[in-house]
Amino acid sequence: MAPRIGGIMSGNHRKVRMGIDVGGTYTKCVAMDNITHEILGKKEVKTTHDAKEGVALGVVQSFIYCMKENGIAPEDVVFVAHSTTQATNAFIEGDVAKVGIIGVAGGGLEGLLAKKQLNIDDVVLDPKVERRIKIFNEYIPKKKLNDETIDSAIEHSKSMGAQVIVASMAFGVDSQAEEQLIFDRAKKQGLPVTMASDITKLYGLTRRTRTAAINASILPKMMATANATESSVKQAGVTVPLMIMRGDGGVMEISEMRKRPILTALSGPAASVMGSLMYLRVSNGIYFEVGGTTSNIGVIKNGRPGVDYANVGGYDTYVSSLDVRILGCAGGSMVRISENDVIDVGPRSAHIAGCEYACFTNPEEIEDPKVELISPKSGDPNDYVVLLLKNGKRITITNTDAANVLGLVDEKFFAHGNMESARKAMKPVADRLGITIESLAEKILNKDYEKVSACINLLATKYELNHDVVKLVGCGGGAAALVPYCAKKMNLPYTIPQNAEVISSIGVALAMVRDVIERVIPNPTQDDIKDMKKEAIDACINSGAAADTIEVHIEIDSSSSKVRAIATGSTEVKTTDLRKDCTEVEANTLAKDDFGPKVSNIRLECRTDNFFVFRGECGDKTPLRVLDKRGFIKVQCADAAAVKIKAANYQQTVEEMWDKLAVYKSEAIIRPNYFICSGPRVTDYNAVELQQDELLMALDVSERDPDEDIIVIGDVNDIV
Repeated sequence: MAPRIGGIMSGNHRKVRMGIDVGGTYTKCVAMDNITHEILGKKEVKTTHDAKEGVALGVVQSFIYCMKENGIAPEDVVFVAHSTTQATNAFIEGDVAKVGIIGVAGGGLEGLLAKKQLNIDDVVLDPKVERRIKIFNEYIPKKKLNDETIDSAIEHSKSMGAQVIVASMAFGVDSQAEEQLIFDRAKKQGLPVTMASDITKLYGLTRRTRTAAINASILPKMMATANATESSVKQAGVTVPLMIMRGDGGVMEISEMRKRPILTALSGPAASVMGSLMYLRVSNGIYFEVGGTTSNIGVIKNGRPGVDYANVGGYDTYVSSLDVRILGCAGGSMVRISENDVIDVGPRSAHIAGCEYACFTNPEEIEDPKVELISPKSGDPNDYVVLLLKNGKRITITNTDAANVLGLVDEKFFAHGNMESARKAMKPVADRLGITIESLAEKILNKDYEKVSACINLLATKYELNHDVVKLVGCGGGAAALVPYCAKKMNLPYTIPQNAEVISSIGVALAMVRDVIERVIPNPTQDDIKDMKKEAIDACINSGAAADTIEVHIEIDSSSSKVRAIATGSTEVKTTDLRKDCTEVEANTLAKDDFGPKVSNIRLECRTDNFFVFRGECGDKTPLRVLDKRGFIKVQCADAAAVKIKAANYQQTVEEMWDKLAVYKSEAIIRPNYFICSGPRVTDYNAVELQQDELLMALDVSERDPDEDIIVIGDVNDIV
């Protein structure tokens, strides 16, 4: 007999993916069909910040309720993952363990230098309130390293107050044996312990050791929460491994999180990126997740999100995370005023002050509103606007109210409210400032625009985004409050998709297993690259990916001699997209829509069994769009050339494009970026030197049949 969940029979054994995102106000769970990606159900609960179990309680509640309310049986669930704010909150709140570092190095001058580099200062998390990661340093010369000296160092660290141990050895990335000895002795004593070489394989002893110390500081709390969450999911009858969202946009099994919890820092913002990337199929854009209190802004370029090293306590770590900028302006941000002007908007939001948004208040309640200026929290400026109504209720005006007053919020969006209510609440504020209601709304949104545009321009410069192919992708419940206004001011197209308010949960549900291996290798050879590919694949399997689903992308940074292998794969039940292939006519229509009205003379340039390449004309440029056979845009180029050729003959085409598509400027020659469409994959190459591009291409193309048709695309790299 089929099991029952919440009184609903489940006999069809559908395959369901479940993603849970922990937000500042709500924890949201989404259930999706594993094959079609149809949303089967949603459930949100208040984020349980103050519960004994912490946010883990809300994760479990939203998960269990979503299963019950949508008739999902435990055996239906083939994937379950959640994001977490716990690591980030631990650093913000100073809820961290004291760390004992046991450093090891060889003798002579090397030992003297290493001993100094291993002596790590406390990591100050907030200088205003003296929040810090307390660190105690011990040092053992390599030749004296044994069980007795290790136990002595551990005991001394514990006597100073250390609750967790870090093992770090000079050149430990080349040999882990010494760190492993310390690890084993600490584990024998029942202490949480981190090996620095487990966190990163990059050189840089001080930075590697500090990164390991930061990781260790959250180990005890994260392990307790992980155990509680995993236990609750198993009690629900779900047998698949619980996955955790990483800050770089991938997921890993909870067993891996127990070793490297720092990888989960910024996993909340990462979830919205992956939702944009995998559900909306954005290939070039600036994603813009607008919540009630904060907005997360980041970049997707050529189908990959912008990634950088996370910064904790003012220190760069060796932990990769999505490069997300967090702004204190969002849908519920409150307005600050002086005697005659709008001073600012945010960072405090309506729920912090315990107020409703005006536009979500019944207009009949808004009677005789009186302007009051308050401090939402102790220590805040006392110039935040609230309105005292005749019935004694306090409400406030927000970005969402301003956008509704200006008619910018379509009724289909989550942020749509009552314009009459918003106008009635904003009128006494406008009267006080001697301006119209519309002018007040403009002033409010302009304050946000100043912050948003500065952030977007910085990201556009950093990632060399081309204005011709970039659009804003608005997600989150407050997206319509800010995105349309900012997009219009910046002359950028935008989209706010269906289910934008749960895009983060969707991103968690669809996320891939991801692992990154980094090495410093001057002039890497094909053997070096092959070894890194293998190591990245093994790491991805250890994090929960099925071996036959893994793909590896290689990046080479000539300036730092850094080589990065990024492996991504699916869990054992691979997500399959069974949507029908599109025809050439359908693909042409999709390409035209994406090109926009400025591009003319659009036509099919070339195609293979897996891809269509369309070209158009825009002034003196030749924009290109690459679509896969199901109609998803995979590559957008503002000015490019494409050639279909046999795999055996690609190299001559690449070398011709290197010169033909180069842009000559007074101070430099800017060479093209490349894409190669081979089989069902699109791979991008953007090394500074042709030799490095050819090295990576040779490894990829050598896997294909020499007589197979592939497409080589050269993208003119002329960013203004």
